This record gives sequence, structure tokens and C-alpha cells, in this order.
Amino acid sequence: MTNKPLNISLHAAKTAKKDEFYTQHGDIQKEIAAYLELDPDTFRDKVVYCNCDDPFESNFFKYFAANFNKLGLKKLITTSYDGSPIAGQLTLFPEYNEGNGKRKKPKAVAVTINHVKDEDGDGAVNVSDVEFFLKRNKAARRALHGDETYGGGDFRSAECVELLKQADIVVTNPPFSLFREYVAQLVEYDKKFVIIGPKNAVTYKEIFPLIKDTKLWLGLGFADGNAYFSIPSHASREFADGVYDENTGLVKFRNVGWFTNLDHGRRHEWLPLMTMADNLKFSKHKTLKGKTAYDRYDNYDAIEVPFVTAIPSDYDGAMGVPITFLDKYNPDQFEILGTTESNDPANALRTRVYTSQECREAYMRLFGKPGVYDLNASGVVNGVKVFKRILIRHRNKPLKGTTK
Repeated sequence: MTNKPLNISLHAAKTAKKDEFYTQHGDIQKEIAAYLELDPDTFRDKVVYCNCDDPFESNFFKYFAANFNKLGLKKLITTSYDGSPIAGQLTLFPEYNEGNGKRKKPKAVAVTINHVKDEDGDGAVNVSDVEFFLKRNKAARRALHGDETYGGGDFRSAECVELLKQADIVVTNPPFSLFREYVAQLVEYDKKFVIIGPKNAVTYKEIFPLIKDTKLWLGLGFADGNAYFSIPSHASREFADGVYDENTGLVKFRNVGWFTNLDHGRRHEWLPLMTMADNLKFSKHKTLKGKTAYDRYDNYDAIEVPFVTAIPSDYDGAMGVPITFLDKYNPDQFEILGTTESNDPANALRTRVYTSQECREAYMRLFGKPGVYDLNASGVVNGVKVFKRILIRHRNKPLKGTTK
């Protein structure tokens, strides 16, 4: 997705980029549980900020409001666009008004909750009490007017930045079209976060260095790698086959994940491995089957490992692995060294830089016509580029034949 000018408002960016995908309550609950399992006090006495969420529609808001006391929150802040009735239809943005256009246009709003108690007197404390509280206490809702650059409720506006400064942990599903800018802001203000983003963001030049330096990593993730989101009633249903389910009204994506800098238990699970010899002997993968040794890159001092389960337990040098490795990355077991990309400034492992002439000759050799085959853009094995790889090594070389 391409970026819009920086002065585009949040709602316009979401509209233009079709970023309106609403996270399921169960997915939020499952993800947060992973952090609580490692540390039950992860959110205790913390200010949680959901800064891309309609307070009355967002499942992020509903989850943290319903679990306010259980988590021991100090405060919950949510900012986005007002105008929808409590638990009503999705009317986050003015563009989505239906009918004759007489419906009141939404206004940007901040909702702040610093306690949750039995407001309706039914003997239970849950999100309905929060709804009841908000209906009776308008002071908990504050209009956001934006500034000269950003509209009200935009996470980049001065008002929202001031709220961000108060936060300890940010949890939300930000607009993917602004993901780079969104993460940069969190890093700038040194915030803890649990957010959803496009999986290919791990390759962004702004994001990968954070992963390499263990300042950001992947969260627990979605079940079987499938993320299901609801979409507004007005939104287009024109998706590829198998993406939109008419029965559930949900859209399925496999290219999204959770990004965080909060620790969780899965991050420290040891990846079981076999020796190089056993990987070569038992491999069913065509790029390893029948080989007597792993391929080495022509342009990097590293071996090519075509799939994560083929990472050898007994090799102490650099290895190029698929980016799906990050789903299994244990910083206690491995160290990330860089990537096989020409724009990676930390590529001390690069052993060769191809000339323009060599790139043209390679194109002619492979495709039989004039062109440029950018051999410097990735790892090269026997004159052929491979998919993007992350360069890793064992943090502590394991004993031969063991998995740890």
C-alpha cells in the first residue's frame, strides 16, 4: 500500500485504503491472555490507550472496559469518531452515513474511564455498566477538534499525542496504510504496545531494525494464521474467493499479525531442530532432498535454509531463513544478524556486490532477452535469486545432535 501525504486525516486514510477491518473480541482476549500468562500483572496500575477505536463500537474498548477491574487498570482512554449509538450500527465516519444524509455527522471524541462499578444495579460489573456510565456522565466524553494538520481523533493530532503521553500501553488495530508512521510514533514516545499490522511489515526498513534490536517482535498471533475481521455494512464485498464469508460477514486474511514489545511465553519456546545430516537425510523439501550439503550464497557468507524446520542444530555460522522464522523467533536461542537486501546497512555478511553489467548478463542468461536482474536485491544461489531471507545464527551453539 502506498502512503498518502502526511496531512491526510485518519478517517480519510482509512477510507482511501480500505482499512476498515474490525477485530474480533475473541482474538483480542486470546492475545492478551498470552501476556497475562507470563505476567498476570502486565496491565496492573497501567493506563491503556486505544487510539484508533470508536469507543462505542470497538472490541478493544469493550474488552478492556469489561476487564477493567480484573486487569487492575488505572485508566482506559479511547479515541476515534463519535456519533454511533451505544452498541448501534457502525457509523465511524461521515462518509458512511446512509439514507437521505440527515443523520448527524460523527464528531471526534475521547472517552476516559478510571473506574468500572455496578452502575445499573444488576449485581454484576461488565461492559453494560460502562455503557450506562457513559450515558449518564458526559464529562467522560471529550470532543476532539484536531489541529491545522490533522483532523480530530487522528492519532497524530496534538490532542491525541497528549493523551499518548499519559499512556503506559497502547492496544489497537491501527490503519495499515499508516503503519510505519504509527509505529514510529510509539517508539518516539517510548510506549509499550500490542497492535495489529500487516505481516509484511517485518520487511519494512523502518520496522526490521526494531526487530533485529529486540525492540519489537511478533505477538501470539491468530489461530492457524487466519485473522477474521468484520467490516461495515456499506463496505465493498469484492474480495478474492474464500476471503469474504457471506454467512458470517467476516473477512479472512493470512497476512496480518500482532506486533508488540511486551513479553509473552511463546516468545521463549525453544524451536526443536535436527542436525544438518538428519535434515538432509529426511528432508521432503525439493531444495534439500538428495543434497549432501546446504547451498551457500554466492554473495553472502551464509548458508541457504529454505524452510524454518530445516534450520540445523549443529551449524554455528550465519544462516538465511524465510521471514516466517519470526513467528518462531526465540531471542534466547537465536540472534538476528540482518537481511539479504541491498538496503540493509548492517550487512557485514555480504561478500559480493554485482556490477550493472553482471545484472544485465544474468537477465539475458535466465530469460533470453535484454533486461536487468538485480542480483544485489537478495541472496543468490548458483546465479539465481532466492526469496527474501533473514540472516540468523545460534546465540549459543548447541551440542551436536541436540535440540537445545
